[in-house]
Amino acid sequence: MRAALWLLALFGIAVAIALFASNSQGTVTLFWPPYRVDVRLNLVLLLLLGLFMFAHAVLRALSALFDLPRQALRWRALQKERSMHGSILDAISHLIAGRFTRARKSAEIALAQEKSLTDGGQAPTNAAQVRTLAHVLAAESAQSLQDKAGRDEHLKSALEQGTSRDAQETHEGALMRAARWSLDDHEPVAAMNWLKGLPQGAARRTLALRMRLKAARLSQSTGEALETARLLAKHRAFSAGAAASIVRGLAIDLLNGAHDVNQLQRAWASLEPSERAMPELAVHAAQRLITLGGDAHLARDWLLPVWERQGELGETLKVKLVRALEAGLDSLDGAWLARIEAAQRANPRDATLQYLAGMACMKRQLWGKAQQLMSQAAMGLKDARLHRNAWRALALLAEERGDEQTAAQAWKRAASD
Repeated sequence: MRAALWLLALFGIAVAIALFASNSQGTVTLFWPPYRVDVRLNLVLLLLLGLFMFAHAVLRALSALFDLPRQALRWRALQKERSMHGSILDAISHLIAGRFTRARKSAEIALAQEKSLTDGGQAPTNAAQVRTLAHVLAAESAQSLQDKAGRDEHLKSALEQGTSRDAQETHEGALMRAARWSLDDHEPVAAMNWLKGLPQGAARRTLALRMRLKAARLSQSTGEALETARLLAKHRAFSAGAAASIVRGLAIDLLNGAHDVNQLQRAWASLEPSERAMPELAVHAAQRLITLGGDAHLARDWLLPVWERQGELGETLKVKLVRALEAGLDSLDGAWLARIEAAQRANPRDATLQYLAGMACMKRQLWGKAQQLMSQAAMGLKDARLHRNAWRALALLAEERGDEQTAAQAWKRAASD
């Protein structure tokens, strides 16, 4: 269709020219003494058009001729810039392939090419970013080659070059790499200092938070590590199970770091409600409080949410809960005794609850009921420690009744476990 339209247009132009040329009666007379030249107007117009086109072509040719040096300079600069970017790509390729010496050399070549362009007044638009990236690649290679002096030199240059606005992201990357190198060298304090140099937004990125968590754990800054783990959990950097496990482990370390009751209470108060509701944490905190000589009533308050869910606990955790409650039975109040008895009646075949209820009855000097519960518990307990304690309790109850033979047998069973 387009070809047909062009053909029609050419026919139209040809017709217009023919009509114009055939009907034109104008004449142009040129006097050049002693000559006189008469020329048709159409021919004059064609000559003028041809002269104009010839002059235009000559001017274009002269312009192209005089522009050749600038074009050549531009071409050389373009080739240098391409070579510079090629050196950067070579450095990255060698680095990920484990050829660290070649990677460092390629990065230094890229730096030399960029300097040549800049000195020649033809600096690339991304010159600062190129310099920063090249220095980071050279520093990474030096780190892999255990050349700390070379690494620090290139890192310093990278951080100096990365202050411009267009290289801000590369500057942040250099800080993160410096933190990673410090962690590789087991220098957590230095890693934390590098991470503190990041802007607020960059410091909350998942990669930065992971390094911060590792540095805090290496430096035994449990509080900061726990706060970082919470942020990572909110960012969904871990699966739900892994996040809960990490937070739980750090919280336990925080509780273990308390050396008196007041420190333990402050550590417990610093935990979030969801963390204090974790059965493992509550049981561990209560045991730690009893070990430090704290108030057993407070320990039971910490354990109350766990006790209300004790039917959902696994056997191992339930045993730990029973041990924590057993440690404070001397000050057991009536409300807790009622809770224990109600739980035991609701689960009459649970040997762990039978043991706890029996120990509570012993503390209240309810010898008969204690004897019954302990006899049943001793037959079903799987935990070695609780099983041994049950037989010891039966031995003491037998001695209380004056039944020396039964007491001796119970002591024998306790000693055999």
